[in-house]
Amino acid sequence: MKIKTFVIGYVLALALFLFAQRHTDAAQPGGFRAIVDLTHTVNAKVPTFEVSEKPVYQVKTVATIEKDKYFLRNICLPEHFGTHIDAPAHFAKGTWTVDQIPPERLIAPLVVLDVTANVKNNSDYQISVEDIARWEQGNGQIPPGAVVITRTGWDSRWNSAKNYRNADAKGVMHFPGYSSDAAKFLVEGRNVLGLGIDTLSIDHGPSKDFAVHQYTLAHSLYHLENVANLDRAPTHGAIVVVAPMKLEGGSGGPVRIFALVR
Repeated sequence: MKIKTFVIGYVLALALFLFAQRHTDAAQPGGFRAIVDLTHTVNAKVPTFEVSEKPVYQVKTVATIEKDKYFLRNICLPEHFGTHIDAPAHFAKGTWTVDQIPPERLIAPLVVLDVTANVKNNSDYQISVEDIARWEQGNGQIPPGAVVITRTGWDSRWNSAKNYRNADAKGVMHFPGYSSDAAKFLVEGRNVLGLGIDTLSIDHGPSKDFAVHQYTLAHSLYHLENVANLDRAPTHGAIVVVAPMKLEGGSGGPVRIFALVR
C-alpha cells in the first residue's frame, strides 16, 4: 500500500513538473529570456496627430455576458491611431499597402537608438548621422535588414495629449524625429527594413513637407510610430516582431510590437 501511494504521488509530482516546464517554455519561446511589449494600449485618451472636435475613437457595446451570454463591441478608429504602422502606400502610390508587406520583413533584428539626452533641451531635435555613428561605436555596425527604433523619452508625455502634441500658439507641434540625412544613411548605407520612434511621427513636429516619410516609404520601408516602453528594450541583440492588422488596401493600421530579448 505504501509503495502504491508512493508511486501515485511520484506520478502526480512528475506531471505537475512537466506541466510547469511546458508553461515556462511557452512563456519564453525560442530561448528568449524576456518579451517586452512596445505597444500603447488603445483607448479614447490616445493622443492624435490632428485635433478633432468629434471623438475619433468610438466604442459601442453590442452584447454583454449578463444579457447575451457573450461580450462583444463595435470599434471605430483611424488607421493611424495609437501605436501604429505606416505602410509604404501611405506616401508612395503603387507601393505596398499594409496587407501586402511581406511577413518576413516584420520580424527582424531590433536596434534601439537613445537620444533622450539631446531631446531634453530641444523638443525639435532631429536624429542625426552622428547619433547613428555613436551607436555603432559602442554596439557594432547596424546589421542589414534591421528595424531601427529611436527612444527620445517622449512617451513620458503619453498620458497628456496636450504635452504629447506640444503645440505652440500657432498650432505647430514640437517633438523630435529623424533628419533626412539620417534616414538616407539608414536606407542606403545600412539597408534597414523599418524606422520607428516614440513620438507621433517619424518626421519632427514642425515638418511641413514630411521629407522623411516621402523618402523612406518610397524605398519600401515601413514606419512604427508612438512606440512604447523602449526603456525596457536593449540597444541591440533583441528581435522585433511587428504584427499589424491585415487591412486590405490599408495605408497603415494599429500594430502590436514585441521585442524578444535573448
